[in-house]
Amino acid sequence: MNKIITVLLLLGCAHFAVASPFATGDAVAGEQLFKQLKCNSCHINMMGGDGSAIFTRPNSRVHNAAQLSAQITRCGGNVEREFSAQETQNIAAYLNRYYQLK
Repeated sequence: MNKIITVLLLLGCAHFAVASPFATGDAVAGEQLFKQLKCNSCHINMMGGDGSAIFTRPNSRVHNAAQLSAQITRCGGNVEREFSAQETQNIAAYLNRYYQLK
């Protein structure tokens, strides 16, 4: 019985690790930075509406965690900012509500 419980716990931990590619990110801090830098203004210019359609468009450039981090780095150039690794994780954790990357 103890072996079964141990296996189930390990499987649960493995699923959590896979389900959270930005586990060290703080989505609240990412959202604050996203708003502070007015990132959405560029997205609105590109997509119209509230700009969030950029995250869910059919021809999205982002299909995995590495691509999202790279896109955040590229977008940093639009706001003349080089994001720290932690800031990138924070923004990615916030934006992952759209992408739902695992």
